[in-house]
Amino acid sequence: MNLSSFKSNLNVTSMLTNEDWIVFTIVFVITIGAVVYGNKLRSKQRITDQKTSFLDTPLMGRTLTLPMFIGTLVATWYGGIFGVTQIAFEKGIYNFLTQGIFWYVTYIIFALWIVGRCRKDGAVTLPELVGKMFGPKAAKLSAVFTFFNVLPIAYAISLGLFLQLLWGGELWVMIALGVSLAVAYSFYGGFRAVVFSDLVQFFVMCSGVILVFIFSMTTFGGMDFLQTKLPSAHFSFTGGQGILTTMVWGFIALSTLVDPNFYQRCFAASSTKVARRGILLSTVIWLFFDICTTAGGMYAAAVIPKAASNQAYMLYSMQLLPNGLRGFFLAGILATILSTLDSYLFTAGTTISYDLVPKKWRGKVRLQHLGVVVVGVLAILLANMFEGNIRMVWKTLGSYSAACLLLPVMIGYCWPNKISDWQFVFMSILGVIFTTYWRNTEHQGFWQNVDDLYIGILGTCLGLFIIYVVNVLSNYRLRYLSNRLPDNA
Repeated sequence: MNLSSFKSNLNVTSMLTNEDWIVFTIVFVITIGAVVYGNKLRSKQRITDQKTSFLDTPLMGRTLTLPMFIGTLVATWYGGIFGVTQIAFEKGIYNFLTQGIFWYVTYIIFALWIVGRCRKDGAVTLPELVGKMFGPKAAKLSAVFTFFNVLPIAYAISLGLFLQLLWGGELWVMIALGVSLAVAYSFYGGFRAVVFSDLVQFFVMCSGVILVFIFSMTTFGGMDFLQTKLPSAHFSFTGGQGILTTMVWGFIALSTLVDPNFYQRCFAASSTKVARRGILLSTVIWLFFDICTTAGGMYAAAVIPKAASNQAYMLYSMQLLPNGLRGFFLAGILATILSTLDSYLFTAGTTISYDLVPKKWRGKVRLQHLGVVVVGVLAILLANMFEGNIRMVWKTLGSYSAACLLLPVMIGYCWPNKISDWQFVFMSILGVIFTTYWRNTEHQGFWQNVDDLYIGILGTCLGLFIIYVVNVLSNYRLRYLSNRLPDNA
């Protein structure tokens, strides 16, 4: 196999043999079987244990063992594989820093510092936890942030791109078809079904990217090959970007500390030890996964540099792998996307049916289903509004989450009861106002390079400073009046 045999544009379906379709179908059937099995276990749980039936739908009755925890957490985190490999294709190891190292630091912080704190209150969702920390207004506002944070827009785009590569057609049509499929099977089985399907998808997705990495190394060689074919910027951690632009991804990674899917897995774990160990072991797996996807994107850039960056990794891999393994790789890509899409659909539906509705309606299965449908429709519409740009989706939603929710929640962990309910709301809304203003105005000179995330954080910090000043003045006034009381008496 030589470089000249690789094409930058081709019909993926025409390359698939009967062996590929058989392997692809087997993996798909096993995944559906896992969903059905999970649903059967859920039905038995409802019959034998009424006390835990309420928690079974959102948290699998808090029974996640270590292997299940790792499988569902790892699988849920990589649905935007086309976005990750696109960054690697365009920027090289910049992807490993911005989509890898920054996140590993955050995962370790979460495991060592937050897991024990977030589980002690027995919350079911992140907004409920925020409500226990601050109050009902904070809970409702954080539910709104959570809802938009878990809208699976990027993963709807990824699934649309996958289906478009297989069968062609308009991207928005493929997005609508893919999301409709995910919505249909998200109705079936609750969180338990999501977890069992994630276990299958975890194995397939990891195996798929490892195969591409191994075949790339054995076919073209290692670092020497890449260095001769790629510009030097591909081997810079900043990728030709400014420090401020690069560090934005660091703050977006910190938004994991207020990511509802992370909290859901931790709440569902059978113990704090399982959650902590699960995150640390998952981080090791993510490290190797990111090495494979970053290298794969860079090999694609070296071999088919003229390919569309958001499709290059898949086009390259399909030409690299032999018959049979192409089908397995395709199943791995689909598993990577679906494992995240269904989790986000489920979490967003739970946010509607548990956090945004009155308490008397909580836990209604029909409301959960309605929520999933609403989320699916919104994901399709917003995916088209972002015009298929996965990186922009991450940056937009991640910026709001990091700028407006991160600081107040971290203060709640560090200094409990120092911020009241309305003060939480004030800080968060100020962050929204600053972020939105900066996104929708033009800037010149130095300010052109200042990301809206920094302005949003500035707004939240300003809110904190105003609260501090108000509290100091209020305390001063109280002391002044108490000193005056004896004189007046």
